[in-house]
Amino acid sequence: MNTLIPSSNHYLCGVHYPFFSSVLTNNNTNLPIRRSPFPIPCATSNEEFSEEIKVVQPNSSEENTSTTFSTPIDKELKRVAQKTAATFAPRASTASKNPAIPGSTLYTVFEVQAYVSMLLGGALSFNLIFPSDQPDIWRLMGMWSIWMFTIPSLRARDCSKNEKEALNYLFLLVPLLNVAIPFFWKSFAVVWSADIIAFFGMYAWKLGWLKKTD
Repeated sequence: MNTLIPSSNHYLCGVHYPFFSSVLTNNNTNLPIRRSPFPIPCATSNEEFSEEIKVVQPNSSEENTSTTFSTPIDKELKRVAQKTAATFAPRASTASKNPAIPGSTLYTVFEVQAYVSMLLGGALSFNLIFPSDQPDIWRLMGMWSIWMFTIPSLRARDCSKNEKEALNYLFLLVPLLNVAIPFFWKSFAVVWSADIIAFFGMYAWKLGWLKKTD
């Protein structure tokens, strides 16, 4: 007995395609082929294909956002550091232009004052000047010398933008170190040493001391 099996093409659009396919019988006779007078509609149009492709393709804007998500955080951190340092750290005495420009006498005075206070603070922290068996004001001042004298003196100069950012960060970082470290290690010398490491580490990062030059 001859039977008819319906078949259709799912993806060929606008093409007259057999609505019924013929099936061979035992006597190798074929039934007449019936053709549909209208093209078989597509189950998936070109617009749907384009939408599927858009879904599969990665979103480049999301990738750019994920790679640069740290930029707003960095800008916000810079803004907070600059605002805090500008509020509490000493500023230039003149309202127009900072006279402590590179090469001037005032610039040199501030720079020498900064590094002399750093070395003097180290000597006090290591109990080399005014030695004492007990914690005293001199050793405490030595521990805080970088924050009280070195950073403000360097910041009072007319320095570059990267150096100013490094000093702004240090103005916030050094107090955190000086308060947190004594909870774990009660030593003026250790605190001063940590401040020195943070100082030169911040300068190396902001001024690019460790970057390789071609």
